[in-house]
Amino acid sequence: MTMVPCGGPSRDEALCVEALPAFQDNYIWLLHDGQTAWVVDPGDAAPVKDTLVRRGLKLQGILLTHHHADHVGGVAALRAATGCRVLGPAGESLPGPVEPLHDGDVVPALGQAWRVLAVPGHTAGHIAYVNDAPPGTLRWLFCGDTLFSAGCGRLFEGTPAQMLASLDRLAALPDDTRICCAHEYTLSNLRFARAVEPDNTALAAHTVWCEARRAAGAPTLPSTLVTERQINPFLRCREPGVRRAVQQREPAADTDVAVFAALRRWKDGFR
Repeated sequence: MTMVPCGGPSRDEALCVEALPAFQDNYIWLLHDGQTAWVVDPGDAAPVKDTLVRRGLKLQGILLTHHHADHVGGVAALRAATGCRVLGPAGESLPGPVEPLHDGDVVPALGQAWRVLAVPGHTAGHIAYVNDAPPGTLRWLFCGDTLFSAGCGRLFEGTPAQMLASLDRLAALPDDTRICCAHEYTLSNLRFARAVEPDNTALAAHTVWCEARRAAGAPTLPSTLVTERQINPFLRCREPGVRRAVQQREPAADTDVAVFAALRRWKDGFR
């Protein structure tokens, strides 16, 4: 487990964010202030329960981004054990009862206002959460399986146009936004990104950093939005070099959506 730097002047006043590994490559994100905690996408209850006991935290709420089992599988056990609130996207079938959330809703938690962003594509009703942080505090984005470091989610229910619009929406957030996605896919994604942009020096440097992190048993997350704009081919699909690489494989990809769709197909088959 990795503690990310707290966002305030002291531990008592800070928001702390911790990545709890689950399954083979999932992260459950735990947010706490030293006493009260919330979790994002608890696919497994066990690591959450263990951490709550070890840190002496009371679970107040669960935030869900979408309905896949590896994101919601621990909800029932955590709710039964703690009586916590559960909030999630109104447009998805979730293990109820769940307080439904819509685009633009705001969830107050741990002294922060968490704004709900509709980001369909991976699933039809996928949402993300971002805190509109005042100057001097950290901004966090919990984006589930929409945006990964150097990648994006597969299109299980949405269209390429929806996913591109969702990624554009996330890419418009401030540079310092910390990207807390739900899987440790970074090294695999970087291999693909380097196939798309072999001359991208920022990508090469970030790959070295991530390889060192994984070799040390540390996560590559959270990333930052400014980094992702430099290395993530799905945020860079309008860049001339990315378009050329895609069009060498699919010459008919002549619009932004068509380039994005072809890039996603390329990634789906990449080994």
